[in-house]
Amino acid sequence: MGRGAPVNTAANAVQRLLHEQPVDTRPLGGAAWLATLPSGQQLTVKHGSGHYAIMAEAAGLRWLAEPGDVPVPAVHAADQEWLITDHIAPGRATQPAAEQFGAGLARLHLRGADAFGSPPPAGPTEAWIGLAGMRNQPEQDWPTFYARHRILPYLRQAVDQGQFDTTQAAVFERVCDRLPQLAGDPEPPARLHGDAWSGNVHWSDGVGHGHETGTPPDGWVWLLDPAAHGGHRETDLAMLRLFGLPMLDHVLGAYQETATALGAPLAPGWQERVGLHQLFPLLVHTVLFGGGYAQQALATARAAG
Repeated sequence: MGRGAPVNTAANAVQRLLHEQPVDTRPLGGAAWLATLPSGQQLTVKHGSGHYAIMAEAAGLRWLAEPGDVPVPAVHAADQEWLITDHIAPGRATQPAAEQFGAGLARLHLRGADAFGSPPPAGPTEAWIGLAGMRNQPEQDWPTFYARHRILPYLRQAVDQGQFDTTQAAVFERVCDRLPQLAGDPEPPARLHGDAWSGNVHWSDGVGHGHETGTPPDGWVWLLDPAAHGGHRETDLAMLRLFGLPMLDHVLGAYQETATALGAPLAPGWQERVGLHQLFPLLVHTVLFGGGYAQQALATARAAG
């Protein structure tokens, strides 16, 4: 999402798109604002870096919300510049919420997608992950998709930036060549959040869209800011681990229990493939931030391949 739009413009966007004037609008950080309506309802108002970025996030939120497996903020409006969703107040991390999230994420993944790399319905091919462009291009199998659209494009950018030399780049290229052998048992495309690092996993005591029957005493875990697409479910799970998530063991335990009960346990060796699936976010961070991410990505590629 973009940066620098003035707060009064965010208020104007709410008035224009929802036909209500906020009684208060204050910054949340980055390109987001908290708008309070006369009814007391609170909304998150985000300024986009472009029409496709907003289209991708709005389509992803709607796609993930469709089955009601994991709560996500409801989309109230979107145009070429602005995305308006429910605001979800933060809460505490609890074991019951973690287990509920793990079970819901397993169900969500198993809702499936049209293909590896397919965008959400009405979502654009040219999408975003954080501040980086991301292409959702369907492919027939996961190794082809992951190599063509999740490793090699960011590797090329990193080489152009001087982050890797040709010898180092060859390490990633060997991983791509070996992906059919490294990927584990084939499985159908999953419905992925796509950017499920801990900052987009939101613990809240509140109730929201799709869960109007009440708030459990131990709260919910929400998914925010998706880069949704059809992919491999182990990618979301690896992303949860990358920067640390509270009570991750409870999340993963409930995930595996639910997936097994639904007849789709995680394939043998999934824990050894975590690094393989973390290559994509590590390369994105290398391109965006450089520094130690390049060395972390290179070490992960060497271990994976």
